[in-house]
Amino acid sequence: MIRPARRRQPAAVVATLLTTVLLLAACGAPPKVQTALEDVGKSDGSATEGAPKGFEDFYGQSLEWTDCGEGFQCATAAAPLSWHDAGSGSIEIALKRIPASGQKVGSLLVNPGGPGGSGVDFVGDPARFGQSLRSSFDIVGFDPRGVGQSTPVKCFDDAGKDEFLSTDYPYTPGGLADRQDAVREWGQACAENTGPLLGNVDTQSAARDMDMLRGALGDDKLNFLGFSYGTQLGATYAGLFPKRTGRLVLDGALDTTLASDEVALQQAEGFESALRAYVTDCQTSSDCPLTGDVTSGLQQIQAMVEDAEPNPIQTSSERAVTKKLAFYGVAVTMYDEGSWSFLTQALQEVFWEGTGDDLLYLADVYNDRNEDGTFKSNSEEAFRAINCADGRAEEDMTKMRTLATEIQEAAPTLGESFGYSGIECTDWPYPPAEQEFDQAAKGAPPIVVVGTTNDPATPYRWAESLAETLSSGTLVTYEGEGHTAYGRSNTCVSTAVEDYLVEGTVPEDGLTC
Repeated sequence: MIRPARRRQPAAVVATLLTTVLLLAACGAPPKVQTALEDVGKSDGSATEGAPKGFEDFYGQSLEWTDCGEGFQCATAAAPLSWHDAGSGSIEIALKRIPASGQKVGSLLVNPGGPGGSGVDFVGDPARFGQSLRSSFDIVGFDPRGVGQSTPVKCFDDAGKDEFLSTDYPYTPGGLADRQDAVREWGQACAENTGPLLGNVDTQSAARDMDMLRGALGDDKLNFLGFSYGTQLGATYAGLFPKRTGRLVLDGALDTTLASDEVALQQAEGFESALRAYVTDCQTSSDCPLTGDVTSGLQQIQAMVEDAEPNPIQTSSERAVTKKLAFYGVAVTMYDEGSWSFLTQALQEVFWEGTGDDLLYLADVYNDRNEDGTFKSNSEEAFRAINCADGRAEEDMTKMRTLATEIQEAAPTLGESFGYSGIECTDWPYPPAEQEFDQAAKGAPPIVVVGTTNDPATPYRWAESLAETLSSGTLVTYEGEGHTAYGRSNTCVSTAVEDYLVEGTVPEDGLTC
């Protein structure tokens, strides 16, 4: 059989798209609600009135904005190391903004997700945001505590991190014990190289930083656009500060009511559904290397990933694609259907040529790894630290084994990689934070929640649940593939989001785009 020629995409094209990716029945709809523009305007000096006792200076600090190229302005804010101890010292929060191009009505904080995603990097592409947002708001990206250019979480060096992210641990008693040892060493390294900040990177602390930034920016109320994990951050803010909540849009929602084990199960199901959609699409083309029907195609991907554990896929470099890296390489392309062609290209190479250069490249994009073995960010360190600071999954090995079986049955293709999540915080040096906020955010103005029907990372049911949990939640549905919707879907979604943030026009609850 003659194989179709592979159409290789330039690495820069792949990296640009995938970096964008990583950084989403009623009787009648209620009438649209209008909120006044003055509700989001500049403060008259009262923005620091809500500062906790002992933290007034943080709220009242003057941010020194400097030109940082291409029309952007950058600043560094001081935040307390601990919001429970005014004498704990301070850390830095990095900020970058796109100044409003028209009549400014306030600031709009944005978060791209993660946890561990850089808001500073996120605003570096103004095209992500509609013209009406850029005209009306200073769009402010910030790196949450522990992330990126803010005072960061630090763990292993690059070589140790590379090994940690690529090493397979078999699902045997010995393999799981080795995985626990590796995670334990990772946590110890984080504690040694980060210090007490490691115990203060929970989402509630980051939300309190946001309120402090609101005060420092001179806004009476916080306006916020959050994606993925950013929806948890925004919902937490609303729960802590409902009266200071302005206009919030939460896109690619996390269900804040779920236990960590439920998150793992439902996310595995989400990726299974997205991968099935990919295989269905792939097999309509003669270029698709997956043969047979859709189920057969999924089984071929599963076999490739599982076989990479005993037989890593060789590449043109000294590195090989392990099972863990194969999973990353497949998973990263599920975040946007525009990335599916890159997965097809990688699978063509594996199945037709027996090598894994393209799959390895995709895994490196997922992990923010440079070709020389260094890393572009500390997203992995922050991801683990923030998750462990927020809560724990089931740590009993017998119960983890039962859950892993349930996940595998629900998501046979990639589900195994979502099992045993309780290991990921083994002997973590600090306990999780105690919940101090109202999940319903009673008293907050309307909060717009956006969900994509076949979102792999944050399944649509999570958006439904968050909109229901929030006392003022209103749901907007995007019928489509991929993670999050605003900026990558259609004008129906962008209009709903921008009309609310700029004009205060609340979309009809249940609006489907």
